[in-house]
Amino acid sequence: MNKRWRIKTRPSDEEIDALSSALKIDKVLALLLLQRNIKTHEEAKAFFHPDLNRLHDPFLMQDMDRAVARVEQALDAREGILVYGDYDVDGTTAVALMYSFLRKIHPNVYSYIPDRNNEGYGVSFRGIDTAREKNCKLIIALDCGIKADREIEYAASQGIDIIICDHHRPSDVLPKATAVLDPKRTDCSYPFKELSGCGVGLKLIQAICRRKGWDEKSVVKEYLDLAAVSIGADIVPIVDENRTLAYHGLKKLNNDPCPGIKAFTIFSKKRFFSISDVIFIIAPRINAAGRINQGMHAVDLLTAQNDVVAKEMALEIDRLNAERKELDAAITEEAMDMLKDKVLDDEFCIIVYNPLWHKGVIGIVASRLVEQFYRPAMVFTQTDDDMISASARSMHGFDIYNAIEECQDLIEQFGGHKYAAGLTIKMENFEEFRRRINDIARSAIQPEMRTPEVEIDAQIDIRDITPRFFKTLKKFAPFGPGNNSPIFMARGLKDNGWGKSVGKNEQHLKMTITSAEDPSRTYDAIGFNLGEKMELISEGQPFMAVFSIEENEYMGRTSIQLRIKDIKPESEYDSIQS
Repeated sequence: MNKRWRIKTRPSDEEIDALSSALKIDKVLALLLLQRNIKTHEEAKAFFHPDLNRLHDPFLMQDMDRAVARVEQALDAREGILVYGDYDVDGTTAVALMYSFLRKIHPNVYSYIPDRNNEGYGVSFRGIDTAREKNCKLIIALDCGIKADREIEYAASQGIDIIICDHHRPSDVLPKATAVLDPKRTDCSYPFKELSGCGVGLKLIQAICRRKGWDEKSVVKEYLDLAAVSIGADIVPIVDENRTLAYHGLKKLNNDPCPGIKAFTIFSKKRFFSISDVIFIIAPRINAAGRINQGMHAVDLLTAQNDVVAKEMALEIDRLNAERKELDAAITEEAMDMLKDKVLDDEFCIIVYNPLWHKGVIGIVASRLVEQFYRPAMVFTQTDDDMISASARSMHGFDIYNAIEECQDLIEQFGGHKYAAGLTIKMENFEEFRRRINDIARSAIQPEMRTPEVEIDAQIDIRDITPRFFKTLKKFAPFGPGNNSPIFMARGLKDNGWGKSVGKNEQHLKMTITSAEDPSRTYDAIGFNLGEKMELISEGQPFMAVFSIEENEYMGRTSIQLRIKDIKPESEYDSIQS
């Protein structure tokens, strides 16, 4: 797939020189800081050394006073509390966090994750009935609930109060819960809007500790590994408070994780887990529990207090993950076959449906379709006699949540984010929904948006990549949205002759790169899904590449490796946008 290259706007040389001098760092690194709006020594210090003492005041969040008061009432009256959450990674880590905290201070606490197939997303009537059966007078709903109007009314009729800890976009009218904690509320003055659902739960714990006069910093630190996993898995911006939580959460994950998180490390020989490792090693396994079986399996693992028991549960969840992979591959192949002979020019949003597809993996399949065709995708399956549900994913620049919201007269239930959402509609509305979504996408997606863009932080000489340069670059981590791993561009590159296509169907490109001006220095490089670019590097042809720089661990040896994003011939340099 062809990609557009665009170099970010460069700060002035004066600004770069001044910050480089003040911090005594390479000018390229100073440029990267300026691109992140870091302009002073103090700002750089706060960026490189996030401080837990600078977390925002939890009571700045709307309804936090009411939430804490209701929890205190439950604690004092020894009421039953049901900790309820979504079945994805954010939801299960949030439930594990809140349940682990409450069980230390309260005898009557229970946890609950809805069944994806039988109950669907969010607060369910069955979950409320479970709370009633367990004599719980309070439900704390995490990573869900912001649109559960009917369910919350039903809970009230059963004498059950609900505290919502959510981070999804609310509707204009909020549900009538006892407290609604959601930084995205329009009337909420909390200074950071992008917490994960688990993060909102952590703020409630912080507030309870502050009200009780407990050491809130020590308590928060105890659960930071869970918070870091939720931040990585839910792809929330790793800036501001999320950066602090992820930074210290990764430290706990690597040095003193809870038994459940520790059990996942058996699936990797890595000595240090990064946010990327959370996304690709830990998160899929936690997700597999809710996708294939029951999300409660993940909560049971994450709240385990014994390493041996946790390891046994982790192995079972890994088996579910293997099953998930097989389902994912089979359904993706079926979806691709549906589209194989179809003219897609007028399909601005790809929509596929099969009543037999497993609901637990349609979100993954939608992501695969976005990667393949670079346009929004929705994958539907049947969930009831006359109801079908979809997972929707989008590409850069197109807000899939807003698009779905414009069709809400056709929709029974929906929720999500800008680039990922879920919805349920009646089968009779399917064709009309397909038509309207495509009309919305057609008017919003400009021609240039249909070609993936690689955004380049800086053009560098490949010879500038030294151990010292990389040592400082690593301090920019943890990487993620809002603080992505820097993407560099270099010209005048050559393969040393060992480049080859590798992997199944030779879809990847592995090579050793040198500078045409200094072939004595070499850099290992890997380009995933770039096998087709082999012809551009063969026979010593000069080329340009865009890449990130990472650490590669192999057989106990650690080395610098370039992760190639794209390759172009030198002759196309003038086509690069800036």
